[in-house]
Amino acid sequence: MLTDRTVPQAAADSLRVAVIVPVRDGGEVWRRTAASIRAQLRRPDHVLVVDSESGDDSAAVARENGFELLPIAARDFDHGGTRQMAARRCGDFDVLVYLTQDAVLADPGALGALLRVFDDAQVAVAYGRQLPRPVAGPIEAHARLFNYPPGSQRRTLADAQRLGMKAAFTSDSFCAYRRADLLAVGGFPERVISSEDMLVAARVLQAGKAVAYVAEACVVHSHAYTLAQELRRYFDIGVLHADHAWLLRDFGAPEGEGMRFVLSEWRFLWRRAPWRLPAAGLRTLGKWFGYRLGRAHRRLPPAWCRSLSMHRAHWQA
Repeated sequence: MLTDRTVPQAAADSLRVAVIVPVRDGGEVWRRTAASIRAQLRRPDHVLVVDSESGDDSAAVARENGFELLPIAARDFDHGGTRQMAARRCGDFDVLVYLTQDAVLADPGALGALLRVFDDAQVAVAYGRQLPRPVAGPIEAHARLFNYPPGSQRRTLADAQRLGMKAAFTSDSFCAYRRADLLAVGGFPERVISSEDMLVAARVLQAGKAVAYVAEACVVHSHAYTLAQELRRYFDIGVLHADHAWLLRDFGAPEGEGMRFVLSEWRFLWRRAPWRLPAAGLRTLGKWFGYRLGRAHRRLPPAWCRSLSMHRAHWQA
């Protein structure tokens, strides 16, 4: 007998799937991402590329690969609003898979592995594992290994008592949404500075659905942030938590997970690259300082917020 958590094994194969990729000046890595989409054994039914006035050949790459191209003005791009616009445009599809332009699907089975978890009718959101780039240094590599472990997980709201905010962790670099569940929680929020994926996942959990982490579905995707970039990134996280205080109220403060990351990073570097420990310590201070400034952004001059933010367009009037 089928329950609310079990559906026929072939259900995921019958889903209509759209892949959505926001692009701006994607360069050579976008060309590799596009090729990796085309190489999937489980082909998507449609690929929509939302191009924000690229100055390179990103639009041509989309056309060459047979993807639908939707040009928008760069000033109109919004992390949540643009993804929600794409979700509305893809109304004929059951599952929406969001990729970033620099997330290269690691093997031809990656998309199929991610989609198979939708055989569980309770799963509303599923995201894959992100592997560090081959050229990644130890600090960059550890960030991916910590946040994307080798074991898959299935999380519900009950796990928030144990995991805190980590229960709602996802990443739109490679993340799939059951479209009906996405719309049921209001879709992606507009005018959000970042982490639109976490806001949706948190609402999904509160609605009684599940978030799945699929370690078998991999993309190659990591960044070598500078100290200044780390500060700006965490400033934006602080802004998010100030503007959406319900996340902290309902899922708890992030400090515990942050300390766990720091200890893990120190152990990792001590074994593999101890000469990088001072740099890691400076980054930790920069992240903390940026986050606290972000939490207090309403007390800062607007020009400071624009300067401190990684996503400066958010502060345009």
